[in-house]
Amino acid sequence: IAAGLGIPQDRLALPVGTLSGGERRRLELTRILFGGSDLLLLDEPTNHLDADAKVWLMSFLASYPGALMVVSHDIQLLDASITRILHLDRDGVVEYRGTYSQYREARARDEERLPSGAISNPKDLENLQHELGALERRIGTLEDEELEVMEDLELAEGELRAVTADLDALRAELEHVTAARDAAFETIDAEIASLGQDRETTVPGVPDDLLALYDKVRAQYGGLGAAALRARRCEGCRLEINGADLREIAAQPEDDVVRCPECSRILVRTAESGL
Repeated sequence: IAAGLGIPQDRLALPVGTLSGGERRRLELTRILFGGSDLLLLDEPTNHLDADAKVWLMSFLASYPGALMVVSHDIQLLDASITRILHLDRDGVVEYRGTYSQYREARARDEERLPSGAISNPKDLENLQHELGALERRIGTLEDEELEVMEDLELAEGELRAVTADLDALRAELEHVTAARDAAFETIDAEIASLGQDRETTVPGVPDDLLALYDKVRAQYGGLGAAALRARRCEGCRLEINGADLREIAAQPEDDVVRCPECSRILVRTAESGL
C-alpha cells in the first residue's frame, strides 16, 4: 500500500517527524487503507498524490469490499470509486445513484425541468430552485477552495525546493568533511607506523632499566613517558620548573636520568632547556 501511494521503502524506516507534510499525509492514508475497516471516511484523499499514486488509489477503492464515504474535488476519483451521491440543500438531502458525472447529468435534467413547466407543483418548483441555488453556491465555494489549494501547493513546492537545496549542500559538506577526516586518519596511521619503526630501531640501544622506567611512566601518564625540558618548562605537564629544581637538574651528569618534579616524567635535556 505504501509503495502504491508513492512512499519509498527507505522513508518508512524514518521517524514520522522527519517526513514532509505530503509524506505524512500519504503515510496516514496508508494506515487507514491498511486497517481494512467496513467503512472508510476519506476527505480529499488524492491531495499530495502524484499521477501514478492517484491511479493506484482509484483502482484500490474501486475494488474495496467495504463502504466508502468520500469528500473530494477529484472527478476522476469520484467516477472510479463512487456509486451514490448525496446532494445537500437547506431543504434536505437528495440522493443520486451512479458516478459523479452521472449525478451532474441528472442534476442538469432536473434544472431543465424548471423553465419547461414540467413541474406543476409549486412546492417541487421551490425545492428545485433551492437545490439549484445551493449547487451554484457550492460550485463557487469549491472554486475558491481550489484556488487556495493551488496557492498553498505553489508555496509548499517553493519551500520543498529550498529544503532540497539545503539538503544537497549539507550532503556535499558532509562528503568533504568525511574525506578530510579519512585523510587525517591516514596521516595519523602513517605517523604511528613511522614512530613504531623508529622505536624498533632505537630500543636496542636503550638500557633495559631505563626502558622499563619509560614504559612504566608512559602507562601511568597516558602514553607520554618522557618530555623535553625546554625553556625551563616540562613539555609533558607544561609547568615551569622552579630555580632550585633547575639548579639540581643542571648539576646532575648528562647521562643521569632526571625526572620532572611536577609530573615525574623523564626529562630530556637539550640546548634549549635553559639550564
